[in-house]
Amino acid sequence: MNSSGYIGITTMKPYCRVLTSCRNSSIFKFPPSKSNHFIVDNSSKFQSKLTHSRRFHCCSAQILGKKCGINSNRRTFRLSDPNWGQIRVYRSCSGAHGGRRGVLVISNVASDFRKHSTSVESHVNEKGFESIYINGGLNVKPLVIERIERGHVEEESGLEFKDPGVNFDHSEGLNKEKVEREVPEIEKEAWRLLRSAVVDYCGNPVGTVAANDPGDKQPLNYDQVFIRDFVPSALAFLLKGEGEIVKNFLLHTLQLQSWEKTVDCYSPGQGLMPASFKVRTVPLDGGNGAFEEVLDPDFGESAIGRVAPVDSGLWWIILLRAYGKITGDYALQERVDVQTGIRLILNLCLTDGFDMFPSLLVTDGSCMIDRRMGIHGHPLEIQALFYSALRCSREMLTVNDGTKNLVRAINNRLSALSFHIREYYWVDMKKINEIYRYKTEEYSTDAINKFNIYPDQIPTWLVDWIPDQGGYLIGNLQPAHMDFRFFTLGNLWSIISSLGTAKQNEGILNLIEAKWDDLVAHMPLKICYPALENEEWRIITGSDPKNTPWSYHNGGSWPTLLWQVKFLVII
Repeated sequence: MNSSGYIGITTMKPYCRVLTSCRNSSIFKFPPSKSNHFIVDNSSKFQSKLTHSRRFHCCSAQILGKKCGINSNRRTFRLSDPNWGQIRVYRSCSGAHGGRRGVLVISNVASDFRKHSTSVESHVNEKGFESIYINGGLNVKPLVIERIERGHVEEESGLEFKDPGVNFDHSEGLNKEKVEREVPEIEKEAWRLLRSAVVDYCGNPVGTVAANDPGDKQPLNYDQVFIRDFVPSALAFLLKGEGEIVKNFLLHTLQLQSWEKTVDCYSPGQGLMPASFKVRTVPLDGGNGAFEEVLDPDFGESAIGRVAPVDSGLWWIILLRAYGKITGDYALQERVDVQTGIRLILNLCLTDGFDMFPSLLVTDGSCMIDRRMGIHGHPLEIQALFYSALRCSREMLTVNDGTKNLVRAINNRLSALSFHIREYYWVDMKKINEIYRYKTEEYSTDAINKFNIYPDQIPTWLVDWIPDQGGYLIGNLQPAHMDFRFFTLGNLWSIISSLGTAKQNEGILNLIEAKWDDLVAHMPLKICYPALENEEWRIITGSDPKNTPWSYHNGGSWPTLLWQVKFLVII
């Protein structure tokens, strides 16, 4: 039985005053974009590392987020999705007792980058830009195929993923058959804690606080709703079928975008999204004891170091795309005010400047690592989010005479950025050997050492640490400087967005598996590796007492990074 359901989303009630300028909105009745098919692959060694062996039970297939029909008498079935450019056939098998059993299929974002990503040829050392092409877009829809076997049970080595938080009644195009299961106590506790962190504005949920510690008497800004911190919570709510809080969050932060931002008589460009906001209660004029709720945003003017949050607008675009794909509510992204918000963010990111590279130039502390950690320049995290946001925007922008130049600029930047990251940020044993043989001071248009990297920059720990069959994308690249630290968020998001090639993505997962004790250990997951120590720590961090070695941003453990790992499994 095939059926589909949509999440009912209520609009924000107008009875509360919002201290922002509002735009008139309208909804264009455009049908959802038609495109390609989904690729499914379950060959990653890293996936089996996560859960080892599981038992597979046979049953009817259920595909989350898509209409699905499978004939139980057929020996093969096809998995497809209207947003990707591939289709692959999988064969089901017969058990020892005649029962049908099948292999649980998990999609792998890095399975075939040629067909569904903005990419270059697999030969990343190809020098000519004529090899760069654009094909497809980031129409990512979480896809999970789950089978429960009727009859014989066998042990299989592989990864089984069943997302217990998905509401089967509200996912787009979902089979209506309900799945009965007992919710573990730890999951109930997790949802209780998440719901206790929800922030209401005028009676409607608008996000979750960054940290909810009742015993903290001085929470600083951790009692605010951060855009980057709310993203994993938003995905949890969306997969649970609770899209109202996400929609409210997207619209309210969009209204905050139009606020006038000033620091020491200077205002940044239009399109800047706040790092966070707080709901405050202020008395109304008249002194009759009445109060009203207002949103108080922080664009960096109150942040430590007064740094603008470059990643906030990128996360907002990515979450907007995820909202539409999971709920099927594409009308939100087609509103005039939302389209204007997307364009403002893109114009801010694509503004012409003095930079010679397609990567986005930012200052230190402008992303998740919001303190001085030596990431100024072109940090990988920002480039991976920038690439994802560009691909999401290309799918959501309404193409007309006013946006065609912007779409062209997006396509050009995607091609150049993917080539730049894959060619110059990738490091493995082969690349290290090439750097050792680099000539320096090359003044030529066809120089090999284009960034004038000195071989003595290669740290002593790197050669012994990097595995023979793996590699990763370095943390930063500037003239005469390569930051060889492994930054977890940037590398994981490069896989999710297909910024790396298929071979590079597999190499990153191989490295994580080989260096599991260093990156995961007993308290997952290290934000970067290795930590800055001794004189290097004093010079780069400015002797920051919060970022002492193996603490906080300096190689500290961040369990929240695990949601990116799970996201790899979901998609």
